Amino acid sequence: MYVAHLSLEDFRSFARADVPLEAGATVLVGPNGQGKTNLVEAIGYLATLASHRVATDAPLVRAGADRAVLRARVVRDGREALAEVEIVPGGTNRARLNRAPLPRPRELLGLLRTVVFAPEDLALVKGEPAERRRFLDQLLVTRTPRLAGVRADYDRVLRQRNSLLRTAGRSRRTGGSAHHGADHGADHGADLGAGGAGGRAGGALHTLDSWDEHLARAGAELVAERLRLVTAIRPLVERRHVDIAASGSPGRAAVTMWYDCSFEVDGRDDPGRTLLQAAMLAGLTARRADELDRGTTLVGPHRDELRLGLGDLPTRGYASHGEAWSLALSLRLAAYDLLRADGDDPVLVLDDVFAELDADRREHLAKSVLESEQVLVTAAVAADVPHGLTGPRFDVLSGQVSRAR
Repeated sequence: MYVAHLSLEDFRSFARADVPLEAGATVLVGPNGQGKTNLVEAIGYLATLASHRVATDAPLVRAGADRAVLRARVVRDGREALAEVEIVPGGTNRARLNRAPLPRPRELLGLLRTVVFAPEDLALVKGEPAERRRFLDQLLVTRTPRLAGVRADYDRVLRQRNSLLRTAGRSRRTGGSAHHGADHGADHGADLGAGGAGGRAGGALHTLDSWDEHLARAGAELVAERLRLVTAIRPLVERRHVDIAASGSPGRAAVTMWYDCSFEVDGRDDPGRTLLQAAMLAGLTARRADELDRGTTLVGPHRDELRLGLGDLPTRGYASHGEAWSLALSLRLAAYDLLRADGDDPVLVLDDVFAELDADRREHLAKSVLESEQVLVTAAVAADVPHGLTGPRFDVLSGQVSRAR
């Protein structure tokens, strides 16, 4: 699999760009802020419908424009396909495949697979839990595109449940305050079933039971898939980390990796969706009072954590800068290995990372990807790129892309 041509309109710093690409290694060179990362970001967006740099679409559209259009000609198993995405901040994004409109942009997922290693990946090791959940979910969707729908369903139900919790919580507090002021001794339970504010809270809580079922159903499927993914990728991460440690710092502590649910569940790696759904429902019931007080859902995959450690210590707060880079690299290369094992050779993007790596890690990374069908490398200076990854070079300057002579 490789991208044979990339075309952009009003994306980031580019009013227009047309870049012919080919299999093998391609190097995009330019000073920081000139647009080289924007090119590989566009390819990543076409693969995942998300940016590896920002959480929303608005920054992706060039200042003064109302939309951006991304197109890529993808060659897979000898056949070509044209993927197109129109990004409309504040509106509805649209996608086309071979010029034909798709019902939803996520129907495009699976056509192009990418693995992006970038400076932002330090957050996988040292950042907030949301970064690691995002890593898992993006890899899940890349492997099994239908899970994008599961994730969207969960997020939709979560938003609605949070709104209901806020409504019920306000009504509960209002009813309880008025009741206390009248110097009655009944508890909040009587309030929730009474008229007025208490009655409204009671109705909201009755509705909440139904939303709990919906949330647990979608949440259990998502957690089950994450657990299977962690089981599959863990030995690959361990193997990659051993290789990197041996090439750089012998004797480094072994990496550990496990999935930590926000609710009590059987300790097996794959307890199954039925058990997970029941366990999540029990967790929601146990935390309901806290959720009403705080107006937000405290149980579910959006609160889970992928725990990473080196030896007996967690990486977050303890890993050195070099250790964090080694583990981040191990995670991305393991994701690449897993996708290759599925039968696809994903496009590998190395975005401005060689300048961040020491000589040993730089050489190890270069050797690790030599057999990739397509590698796209960005660098501020060409000398940062190891000789093994030399290939066609494009210079990127002030939003202009030109083939180096």
